[in-house]
Amino acid sequence: MAPKRKQKEDREDKSKTKKGKVEEKPEETKKVDGEEDFSSDATTKDGKKWNLKVLSWNVDGLRAWLKKDGLSMFEKESPDIVCLQETKCSEVKLPPEAKTVEGYHSYFVSAQKEGYSGVALYSKEKPIEVTYGFGDATHDDEGRVITAEFPNFYLVTTYVPNAGRKLVTLDKRMDWDPKFMKHLEDLDAKKPVIMCGDLNVAHTEIDLANPKGNKKNAGFTQEERDGFTKLLSSGFVDSFRQLYPKKEKQYTFWTYIGNCRAKNVGWRLDYFVLSKRLVPQLCDNLIRTSLYGSDHCPITLLMHF
Repeated sequence: MAPKRKQKEDREDKSKTKKGKVEEKPEETKKVDGEEDFSSDATTKDGKKWNLKVLSWNVDGLRAWLKKDGLSMFEKESPDIVCLQETKCSEVKLPPEAKTVEGYHSYFVSAQKEGYSGVALYSKEKPIEVTYGFGDATHDDEGRVITAEFPNFYLVTTYVPNAGRKLVTLDKRMDWDPKFMKHLEDLDAKKPVIMCGDLNVAHTEIDLANPKGNKKNAGFTQEERDGFTKLLSSGFVDSFRQLYPKKEKQYTFWTYIGNCRAKNVGWRLDYFVLSKRLVPQLCDNLIRTSLYGSDHCPITLLMHF
């Protein structure tokens, strides 16, 4: 898999386009009077309009993202909950404008290693409780999970470990998968779960531009894909594929190398995973390819509660 800049967490990407082939570009966000329109009339299958909006974005460094006008998406989308991954910033070094966003309660967890990993959560409604990690020192020291409890659901945001270039950290990833799944299952036993983030896996061949060339690369190994399949089989659903099972060329990450984003040579690595019993309340899952500021684009979940 081609590198995210300097081999972001050493993911290797060997995505290629066939000579002379024109790749389909991502769908454009609709515009009204020249301005991007992020409104939606999405409903559940039985016609109930969404009343909860959750946005998730791997920002590839929060401080750099701020300089690229990342905070404007709060105004553009007006999400109820915002989840950011790969903040790469300890809380003591957070810029004030990121720490305090008007109208939102904010929560952060960082890795012990400065400039690595880290996730953040913003919520208009104050959660009942917020916890960090899932009780495993090795993984928790890398600042990869925030869990927020709300009256009707748990919200979990995560930045899943990368298997690394030449799969040097695949063992760490294989240790993570069952432990994280147990965390989700334990929550699901109490109330439904919405889990989101950069899961560092393209689940099926439709979820990346070059599946044949990446079967031995981080993000598309059989082990990683099987781990995600196992999670889904334990009572969860990939909300995007629940709605759009055969929709092609839908990606959330593009390496900076080779103009891949313009060519739409990408990977779908960012997900909203739901407890299966939340499917009747699912309205839409949107990939915001028009928003820049990272090598990932944000994704938006619309639900009715």
